[in-house]
Amino acid sequence: MIDFIRGFVEYVSPEYVVVEVMGVGYQVNAPNPFIYQVDRDKEVTIYTYQHVREDILALYGFKTREDKNLFMKLLNVTGIGPKGALAILASGQPAQVVHAIENEDEKFLVKFPGVGKKTARQIILDLKGKLNDLVPSAFPDLFQPDVEVSVPGASSSALEEALEALKVLGYGEREIKKIVPALQKEDLSTDQYVKRALQLLLK
Repeated sequence: MIDFIRGFVEYVSPEYVVVEVMGVGYQVNAPNPFIYQVDRDKEVTIYTYQHVREDILALYGFKTREDKNLFMKLLNVTGIGPKGALAILASGQPAQVVHAIENEDEKFLVKFPGVGKKTARQIILDLKGKLNDLVPSAFPDLFQPDVEVSVPGASSSALEEALEALKVLGYGEREIKKIVPALQKEDLSTDQYVKRALQLLLK
């Protein structure tokens, strides 16, 4: 099991990042890969989960151990696979997810792609009372505005990249189209667009 990798971000796509560690490039699937765009020139530590199946060997990466632990707990729920767990963590508010589970808030959980009423009930059934080690205060609030300088003229391509990332997470064209007008009014980085879009989708 690879617990974490430390290296430099070489490439960012809507689905994954490539981290170069001593001449080897690791492809790491991430909830919101664009959060690593600002880290291109400095060494990063990504906490990883290695997913092994007959036809798949994949690495999933997270900014914090708490995010990784929640991801692993979600994988233990019947009906939730790596893609579904990533979509839940991409909201940037794991503390809100933990709160929803503890308070049996099905309405919040079904807003995630691939989570219907049955799966939401299963998440609550399997995880309620078992998330004590995931202290909400340990989660950073990823919806806080980042201190970042916007590049003039870059917002349209940043928005397109963000919309691609939403599709990768499993959101449908119809859901995405509803929030595009609101997003077009803002001038943000790709990472910020993804966070803002998820905020709107989970309202």
